[in-house]
Amino acid sequence: MSPTFSALAIRNYRLYLTGALISNTGTWMQRVAQDWLVLQLTHGSAAALGITTGLQFLPVLLVTPVAGVIVDRANKRRMLIATQVFLGLTALALGLLDITGVVTVEAVYVIALLLGVGAAFDTPTRQAFVGEMVGRDELANAVGLNSASFNAARIIGPGLAGLLIVWVGTGPVFLVNAASFVAVVIAQLLMDTSALHPSPPADRAPGQLREGLRYIRRRRDLVLILVVVGTVGTFGFNFQMTTALMATQVFHKGAGEYGLLGSIMAVGSLTGALIAARRQRPTLRLVAAGAAAFGAITVVSGLMPSYLAFAVTLVPVGLSALTVMTAANATMQLSVAPHFRGRVMAWYMAIFMGGTPVGAPFIGWIGEVFGARWTLIVGGAVSGLVGLVVLVLAGALSTSPARHDDTASAPHEDASTTRDEDASDVSRARAPETSDSLRGAAVEATGPATAALR
Repeated sequence: MSPTFSALAIRNYRLYLTGALISNTGTWMQRVAQDWLVLQLTHGSAAALGITTGLQFLPVLLVTPVAGVIVDRANKRRMLIATQVFLGLTALALGLLDITGVVTVEAVYVIALLLGVGAAFDTPTRQAFVGEMVGRDELANAVGLNSASFNAARIIGPGLAGLLIVWVGTGPVFLVNAASFVAVVIAQLLMDTSALHPSPPADRAPGQLREGLRYIRRRRDLVLILVVVGTVGTFGFNFQMTTALMATQVFHKGAGEYGLLGSIMAVGSLTGALIAARRQRPTLRLVAAGAAAFGAITVVSGLMPSYLAFAVTLVPVGLSALTVMTAANATMQLSVAPHFRGRVMAWYMAIFMGGTPVGAPFIGWIGEVFGARWTLIVGGAVSGLVGLVVLVLAGALSTSPARHDDTASAPHEDASTTRDEDASDVSRARAPETSDSLRGAAVEATGPATAALR
C-alpha cells in the first residue's frame, strides 16, 4: 500500500475514518447553516457572529483540560460513543427549533455553548483514540489521513449546505448533521476491540491536571508549538466568520457562494493533508514556517479585489493552515509518553481552540468597525509575525543542548518510574533525528485536530 495511505491497512482505523468522513460532512454543513442563521436573525451582525463562535469554543478553554484527565482514565471507545450521542442530540434540538419557527439568536447561543461542551470531551478522546487504533508507527500517517478526511468533508459539506439553505432553509441542515453522528457510533460498535492498543489508564489521584501542564512546561519545543497554535487559533483560524463577512459585506453574495468558499478552501486543505500523510517526522521549524506562510497569504487574501480572486487565494490559505495543524498535532502526539497523551492533547486543544472566545469577538469587532477585509489582514498579520519569531527561536533551540527536565515527577507515581518512562519516550523520538540538522530544533518533539480547522 502507498505510504500515503498505510494506516488504512488497519481495519479498525478504516471503520473509524469512514464514520468520521460522514460525520465531518454533517459538521461542516451545520457550521455554514449556523452562521447563516445568525446572520439572518441579527440582520447581518458581525458582532453576533463573533459571539456565537466565541461561545462555541469557550468550553474548549475551560473544560478541555479537565476532560483530558478523564480521557486518560476512561475507555476511549466508549467515551467517543457517548460524545457522539450528545452532539447528535444537540444538533437535533437546534434543527427542531429552527423548523418550528421558534428559534432565536439567544437559543443559538445556548446550542453553540452546548456543542462546545460536547467538543471539549470529544476532541481529546479522538486525539488519544487514534493512537490506540493504529499504534505509534502509523500515528503520523493517521493524523494526516484524519485531516484529509476532515477536509474532503469540507469540500462536500459547505457547498451542499449552501444548496440546501437555498432550497429548504437552515433547519433541515441541522437535522442532517444530527443523523450523521450515527455513522461514528456504528463504526465504534463494529470495531474489533482485541486489535486495539489501549494505553494503561491513569490512576485516580489529586494533581493530575497540573501534572500534565508540568510535563509540557519541561519541554521547550512543546511550549513553542503551543505558542504558535495558540496565536494562529485565536486570531487566524476564524474562517467560518471571516469568509461569511467577505461573501456578504464585501462581495454581496448569497448562501450558495458563501458555502462554495468553504469548499474551495478545503481543496488546499485536502492537498496539505495528503502531503502531511507522507511526512513521517514533522518538525518545530515546519510548524513555525507554516504559520508564517499562512499569515502572509491570509493578508493577501484580504486584499483581493473580486470574489473570484479571493476564492483562488483560499486554496494556498487552506494548504498552509493544514501544514501548521497536522505538523503541530503529529509532533505533540509522537513526542509524549502514552500515559500523558490525553492530558497533553487536551491542553493542546484548549490552547489551540480555547483562544476563540477572545479572538472571535475581537475579530468580529474589527469587522464591525473597520470592515470585513481587516478581519483577514489583522488575523493574518498577527499569525505570520508570531510564526517568524518562533522560527528564529527554533533555530536557536537547534544549536543549544536539548534539555529534558524530569524532576517534576507525578505526585501519585514513583519519581524514578516517571523519569524512566519519559526518557524512554523521548529517546525514541530523538533517534531518527540525530543526522538531520534541519530537524534539530524539534529534537524532542519530532517523531492530530483535530484535524480540525475551525
